[in-house]
Amino acid sequence: MTMKYVYTYTCHEDEQALCQLELRTLLGAELGVRCIESTRCIDASRSPFLKLRLEVLFEADSLEELAEQVQTLTVRGSTFKVVFAETETAISYDRQREVEREIGRHLRGKAEMRRPEQWFAVTELRGRWLFGDCSFGEAVWLQHQQKPQNYSTALGTRLARAVVNIAVPDIAGTRVLDPCCGIGTVLVEAISMGIDIVGCDVNPLAVRGARVNLDHFGMANVVSLADMRTLQGRYDALILDMPYNLCSKLPEDEQLQMLESARRLAERAVIITTEQIDSLVLRVGFRIAERCVVRKGKFSRQIIVCV
Repeated sequence: MTMKYVYTYTCHEDEQALCQLELRTLLGAELGVRCIESTRCIDASRSPFLKLRLEVLFEADSLEELAEQVQTLTVRGSTFKVVFAETETAISYDRQREVEREIGRHLRGKAEMRRPEQWFAVTELRGRWLFGDCSFGEAVWLQHQQKPQNYSTALGTRLARAVVNIAVPDIAGTRVLDPCCGIGTVLVEAISMGIDIVGCDVNPLAVRGARVNLDHFGMANVVSLADMRTLQGRYDALILDMPYNLCSKLPEDEQLQMLESARRLAERAVIITTEQIDSLVLRVGFRIAERCVVRKGKFSRQIIVCV
C-alpha cells in the first residue's frame, strides 16, 4: 500500500517562487494554496518552508465516519494530542478546536496538551477528512545564523537550505560539491541534513572562515583551498554561488571558465547568480531545467537548475 502524506507550508511573498521550486523538487507534486499532497516521505525539518507532515492513516467522507475509524487505532505510549492542520479549506478557529476534541474523544489513550508522547493531525481537504501521525518542521536553518564568521554578501541560511534541497532532493548515495564555498553557509546546511558534501574556495580567508564555522557546529572539516578550474573528479550534484562583489563585476571569460568546470565536474548543477548568464550556461553544454528569482528589496538572485 502506497502511503499518502499531506504537508503544510508557509513562505514570505518574496520567497514564493523559491518555495514552489524547492517543494516541487522535494515532493514531486504541485503546491496547493497552503498544502501539498505527496507519496514521498521527507522530514518536515528539511525545508525552511514546511510546517508539518501528516501521514494519512484514515480517510473518510465525513467527520463522523473518520471518528469511527480512529477508534480502531492503538496509540503508541500513554498520551497524545490532536492538532488541526490548516489546508485549503477555510475552517474557523472554534470549529478547528471542536474537530480536535471530537477526534481525540474517540482515541484510546489520555489527551495531553503540553508534552504528549504522540502527535496526531486531522484536516479536511477537498471534501475529504484525513487523520494520521503528525510531525513538525524545526527551524534548523535559524540556529545556523549564529555562526562566528559572516560575509555581507553570503547567502542567508534559509536560502542556502532551500538551494541544497533543490540540488539534492534524494540524499542517499549522492556526492555533492560546493566549489566556491565562501564561509561555508551551504556546507553547514547540507551537512546538517546528512548530505555527503565537500567544498573548496580560492580565497584562503574564506576557507579559514568556513572551517571555523563548521567547527562551531561540531561538523568535520570538508573544505580545501583550491581553484575550481583545476579540480578533478566527478560529483552527482554541484552548487555554484557565482562570486559577487559590490564594487566590481566578474569578467565574462572567468565566468565561462567556472561554468565549464561545473559542467565537467557534475551532471546536475544549481547555479546562483546576480547577473544574466543564460548564454554562458548554454554555451558550456548545460540545459536550463528550471529557475526562480529570489528578491530582497531591490536586490535579486537567480537560482538556475542546470542538467
